[in-house]
Amino acid sequence: MIIDRIEMRRVHVPMKSDAVASASFSGDRGASFTAGLDKHIISVYTDDGLVGLGETWKGTPDLAVRRAAQALLGRDPLRLSLLRLDLPHDPAVINPRDRGEVVAVPVRSIVQNPATHGFEIALADILGQAYGVPVCQLLGGALRDRVLVHYWSGRRTPEDLGAIAKMAQEQGIAGLKIKCARDDPHYERARAVYDACGPDFRLTMDPNMRFDTVEDTLRIGRELEGLPIEVFEDPVPKDDLDAYARLRDELDIPLALHLEHPQDVLAAVARGAADMFNLRGTMSGFVQTGYMAEVAGMRVWRGSGLDLGILDAWYAHACSVVASCTLGSDIVGNFLREDDLIAEPLVYEGSYVKVPAGPGLGVVLDEDALAKYVVDQGDDGPGAWSIDTTGSGK
Repeated sequence: MIIDRIEMRRVHVPMKSDAVASASFSGDRGASFTAGLDKHIISVYTDDGLVGLGETWKGTPDLAVRRAAQALLGRDPLRLSLLRLDLPHDPAVINPRDRGEVVAVPVRSIVQNPATHGFEIALADILGQAYGVPVCQLLGGALRDRVLVHYWSGRRTPEDLGAIAKMAQEQGIAGLKIKCARDDPHYERARAVYDACGPDFRLTMDPNMRFDTVEDTLRIGRELEGLPIEVFEDPVPKDDLDAYARLRDELDIPLALHLEHPQDVLAAVARGAADMFNLRGTMSGFVQTGYMAEVAGMRVWRGSGLDLGILDAWYAHACSVVASCTLGSDIVGNFLREDDLIAEPLVYEGSYVKVPAGPGLGVVLDEDALAKYVVDQGDDGPGAWSIDTTGSGK
């Protein structure tokens, strides 16, 4: 078996009207901005008729996708390691988020092609189809057939947030993650959720480090005592683990760090800097860091990027394998985007998403829907292109 053609399509699928934030926060440089970044849908074809689907994170550069595709063309997917997928990497060609240009994130050396995860998913899809097993089986085997999900929202007014929380609760969803910043009306928001949904509905507050200081975080936390706050995620710059350790000592609200790299998880555990983790990264990386959290006796969830169906299916598979992944993951792209680009949406049962049961990822691309959202122009060329082993790519 060899990979004989790879098709890559850059897409822009808008959010549903008012799906990200209240109008008064529409200029937020964080989530409201990143939700508008383009993605790539990847189709990897083999010479025996299998097709693996992949999806990149928001903002992945076209050049990174092209270089990864060129490196895989003509390779045998059965002889590639998903744990060590070695693709060409230029440190200058990275996602703007990883440079800290979109939201405030610590800048560290990027050690892999930023399109790696998209091709990792497509290769796993091919392997699952070839062996007749779902992707979760390739990752070690599912521990559960459904994954806990919480809703997601950008910054909102208290009135809007109460209405969003109630809508989510009426669909059976048990919690909500909200983006926020230091000077937002935190008490009023939390009170609106409490009044609308009761004390058992959980609220995660994620300022993307925009609570700024330990003192400001303590002030905000004390204002919220007695309200259903499940966790503060990344309240202050997350390279200051001493600040997190102090906050854990002085604040009743649990703390979470949003991390990707194993060395960061190790450092946070060693310093006692978090109660739980929101983990990102590649499929294999998430399974590895999730196991590290399990050994440390900590729970995790999988963050998302308001995705387009393929990544959502991958999250469900990966979360089903990780024993420590018992918190609500925000696998809710299909609720927030105009379309999720897969022929049959994932199945939700209350606050859980079912793990697709078919071989591979268990999802099929909706080509008609995809055609509506392909962009005409990418970073430096057409929005859709392909390469094949005959050299006749376009």
